[in-house]
Amino acid sequence: MEPATALSDELEQRMSSSNVPRAIENEITWSWEDWMGITTAHSAEVTPSPAGAEPAPGFKPEEASALYREIFDALQVPKRLSGARRLRRGQFEIASEIFPAQFFSGDFVSVFDSHDKTFLAVGDIAGKGLTAAMWSTHILGLIRTYSTSLTEPHLVLQAMNRDLYALGSAPLTTMVLAVLDWRRGELTYSNAGHCAPILHPRSGTLQQLSEGGPLLGAMYDSKFEAAHVGFGAGDMLVAYSDGLTECKNPEGEEFGLERLARQVRSAASLHTSETLFSIVGAVQDFAAGIPRHDDLTLMVVGSH
Repeated sequence: MEPATALSDELEQRMSSSNVPRAIENEITWSWEDWMGITTAHSAEVTPSPAGAEPAPGFKPEEASALYREIFDALQVPKRLSGARRLRRGQFEIASEIFPAQFFSGDFVSVFDSHDKTFLAVGDIAGKGLTAAMWSTHILGLIRTYSTSLTEPHLVLQAMNRDLYALGSAPLTTMVLAVLDWRRGELTYSNAGHCAPILHPRSGTLQQLSEGGPLLGAMYDSKFEAAHVGFGAGDMLVAYSDGLTECKNPEGEEFGLERLARQVRSAASLHTSETLFSIVGAVQDFAAGIPRHDDLTLMVVGSH
């Protein structure tokens, strides 16, 4: 899986504490560099501030680097709240990855245990970059907070929706929240306006998990429904963000749901991590070098 490995390496490089601050310094806009007091070849060409304007605050390059470092460290919080990227519960394996389009992601995943069951979440916050990534910390905190007292995913979503709507300034958020009872082999889920996950049962007939309600934060009194599906040996669940299906090739064609479904079928016999990277590799091959403009997130749950 060479393409997938390359993309994974790209992710690791971006998340490396030694590389990220330097990469950010090189890609910030000229106006931001000017505001930060950083002198570059480009900054000398920037038009001077109008007469009477307040002078930009003076920052030394080392102070700017310290700021980048603090931002990066702060954004490790949502990564920790997301839970393990690889996890086994009973006969089930869970694998998930987030591939940001830039440095910070508005997509999120969450995997954790509560009440002898495992909660699984995949979501997408409106917007991209640093702001969306900071909001994800709040979203991930809400998932864990409400799941301690509410054991059904639709009730957790309803409580989160009221909380986000009451804030007034929270961005709209889509999310699918599932509870895996790995002892009984049952999955309960509720979908808040997110891309419908694909369930590949052992029988081979794909199902889309769309039961739920609207996206979070739009209306205070939104109602959500839950659905129960059997989930046992040989079954596989693939949850993803729209950055996967909307990835484009040089002709402007999107990867789409049909290609994803074919890839899920072809990877049905693989372990979850192998399935995940086979799908990512297929998307990367399809894009043929065209840069992504949206975060790409994938979670695979299965048993063998």
